[in-house]
Amino acid sequence: MDGGILVPLGLFAMIAAIVIVPRYFRSLERQKLQETLRAAVERGEPIPPEIVQAMTQPVKESRAGPYRHPDQDLRQGIVWLAVGFGIALMGYFIGFNEPDATHVMLGVAAIPGFIGLAFIVLWAVGRKKS
Repeated sequence: MDGGILVPLGLFAMIAAIVIVPRYFRSLERQKLQETLRAAVERGEPIPPEIVQAMTQPVKESRAGPYRHPDQDLRQGIVWLAVGFGIALMGYFIGFNEPDATHVMLGVAAIPGFIGLAFIVLWAVGRKKS
């Protein structure tokens, strides 16, 4: 195989792995919980209502639901702003050799930067409510 095709294949394989692997492990976890519940029912033990409720909820709601940290939006906003700043800084340094790249990289950096600003605004609005 030519080395030029390995990089794009690796990129798409990595993206697929990032999406598929966590779902696979959540599936295994849920399957083990179901086996445990099945064994408890076969022995005649009562099932707590909290477990039944956790089994019937979608996975995302049960993970992010009541345990969400109040400053999570602020943290995500700061991370997104840092990513945007890093991309802008990279564009600045690339601009020494290729002056046209600075404006392109600043445009690319604006996307995560504005996402970070949106998270910070959401944090500020949610903070005023409570």
